[in-house]
Amino acid sequence: MSLSCGVVGLPNVGKSTLFNALTAAGAQAANYPFCTIEPNVGIVPVPDENLNIINGYQPTEKIIPTQLEVVDIAGLVKGASQGQGLGNQFLSHIRNVDAILHVVRCFKNSDVVHVEGHVDPLRDIEIIETELMLADLDSIEKKLLRSAKQYKSGDKTLQALIEACEILKKHLDAGKLAKSALLQPEQKEAVQELHLLTMKPVLYIANVGEEDLPNGNEWVKIVEQKAAQEHAGVVLISAEIESQIIQVEEKERPDFLASLGLKESGLHQLAKKAYALLELQTYYTAGPKEIRAWTIHKGTKAPQAAGVIHTDFERGFIRAEIYQVKDLVEYKSEQEIKNKGKLRSEGKEYTMQEGDVVHFRFNV
Repeated sequence: MSLSCGVVGLPNVGKSTLFNALTAAGAQAANYPFCTIEPNVGIVPVPDENLNIINGYQPTEKIIPTQLEVVDIAGLVKGASQGQGLGNQFLSHIRNVDAILHVVRCFKNSDVVHVEGHVDPLRDIEIIETELMLADLDSIEKKLLRSAKQYKSGDKTLQALIEACEILKKHLDAGKLAKSALLQPEQKEAVQELHLLTMKPVLYIANVGEEDLPNGNEWVKIVEQKAAQEHAGVVLISAEIESQIIQVEEKERPDFLASLGLKESGLHQLAKKAYALLELQTYYTAGPKEIRAWTIHKGTKAPQAAGVIHTDFERGFIRAEIYQVKDLVEYKSEQEIKNKGKLRSEGKEYTMQEGDVVHFRFNV
């Protein structure tokens, strides 16, 4: 599995500049609304120092990190859900993402116009939230109309869906995000097919100027307060600096970051926060052909983790032979890990841990 995120925000908040920096995909960035006229999709390798650590003790032909899929859409404005600006045609492109990256302008720059006249993070967030809620409300009302007709014709399997939609309609009408509605487990499951935008986890990206790195400013504090209320995450990023980082030679990046008072790039921070937000973790497979990182949900059992590689691995699972990346650092080789009795044999009930290096044994 790979992690997918949809980028939203008002025009001119730095969305496309950030997208360019993260993906180096060449999405057009310009100082006017709607410069992104088609959804851009970028595949970003997730930075992972464990891959290089493993490679230090296990020579290999290639290293394959996990991936972050980023979908950038045109900036939204007031009334987008009713067709203002470029309308809500772009919202459909982020219906299937795992999380929303909400870019919020926290910088002042007279050369980059603000569509609402001046910087106000809370107002900007609420404009986007309102448009997402209205889009969700539209989806729910259409679903209710279709489902009610089917229910009357005798399809009683729709009861949970109809109940959930009625609850969500009232909730959204009251100006509340879908994720805060109290639904029964079967109701939550029933509405998953709608891919509601305000049901998705949100990671706010506070976009600041270079002068506000690494500590932020008063606008960032406002975003952090808002995020805390919603149990959302926040990443402090300067899109302009990120666009400079990708132009610096990789070996020179640590010094460049240090000169700015940063320990890691915005991409590192974003990936870590996104993984934490979605309760994801990584395990590794390592050999002379490839060293590879695999993404799973926290709490995943060994057979299901094997199934991420191939369904045959899960179906024919026998056992998992496991050690930790830190064991490799301590003992210097897999053979020495075996000699010291640190290579564990785990069965079907083993819960995978962050940093596991695994060899799966299975029947074909």
